[in-house]
Amino acid sequence: MKPEKIMWNKNRITELLGIEYPIFQGPFGGNFSTVELTATVSNLGGLGGFGAYTMSPQEIYDIHQKIQSKTGKPYNLNLWVNDHDIIDEKHTKEQYQKAVETFKPYFDLLDIDIPAPPPSFESRFQNQLEIIFDIKPKVFSFMFGLMNENDIEDLHRQGTIVLGNATTLDEAIALEKNGVDIIIASGFESGGHRPSFLDSSELSTTGTFALIQLISDRVKIPVVAAGGISNGRGIAAAFRLGAEAVQIGTAFLATEESGALPIHKELLFSDAAKSTTLTRAYTGRLGRGITTKITRDILTAADKILPFPLQTQFMGALRKAALEQQKNDLVFFWSGQTAPLLKHKKASTLMKSLIEEASELL
Repeated sequence: MKPEKIMWNKNRITELLGIEYPIFQGPFGGNFSTVELTATVSNLGGLGGFGAYTMSPQEIYDIHQKIQSKTGKPYNLNLWVNDHDIIDEKHTKEQYQKAVETFKPYFDLLDIDIPAPPPSFESRFQNQLEIIFDIKPKVFSFMFGLMNENDIEDLHRQGTIVLGNATTLDEAIALEKNGVDIIIASGFESGGHRPSFLDSSELSTTGTFALIQLISDRVKIPVVAAGGISNGRGIAAAFRLGAEAVQIGTAFLATEESGALPIHKELLFSDAAKSTTLTRAYTGRLGRGITTKITRDILTAADKILPFPLQTQFMGALRKAALEQQKNDLVFFWSGQTAPLLKHKKASTLMKSLIEEASELL
């Protein structure tokens, strides 16, 4: 008798989520996710993702309806448990003064005024969660913390599968105790924000391939590898080391269907993408993007910026003016470390290529 052939795309994750291929598209926040990209990935058998942490409950409801009109397949709706780092008004005022001193040369360079102190920010997560209970998505993921265990139980009762993001082994162990179904192991190669929550992000920089081994060795629930994966070779390597799915961000961000600006996509396919930096300079939280003049200049000035998301608002005018004046070296463009490997500009072509390469290797 011939031994039974084991398919790489038939495992606990594909069964649990009801998807054909264990390939997730990263759920980008800040207008980078689109209905078209999410639906394309889900329709081709993967798990599309939509980052909704900046949205109002009504906007989340509307976007869910739009995605459902384009695909009947599951997709991953993502929110941030902890969506600000504001301590108090006094601290914010002090940080604003430091930020003004630090960033004034760049505002001068663009010949624009320093923005007024940003208004304070109220957490949106609890209100956003209410709409998750209303729309009952098949898959819900969260970042930057742990959720109330009763809320996770309620999500399970309504048939929603819950995913949590870990940047360290300790975070993965905490998420398993928290009651999540699947852990996304986010390696420091990833583009975008580092979703660390037990320790500072700077101290939570384990690489993807070390992280998935550490986590899959210690937790019973399935693990998704995220960070530094942009082709079938990356998928095969992740699976060999214990992952049961992969989450791919930068490669999907670079496709026509994503909400990234044309100049952003152009840079992801250029030599500029060879160098990326982890910095707090642009949003107040540590994130990886293409190295620019600002990230080089103020790599060590983490104490001279506003708390997240006030830093994002503070830098908004600078970003807008720099884009208008085509001074791209003053703009931060999110990118992971494997951008130089990117080949595909359409989400459908990328998805088919990932499936074919992974199938061949696994």
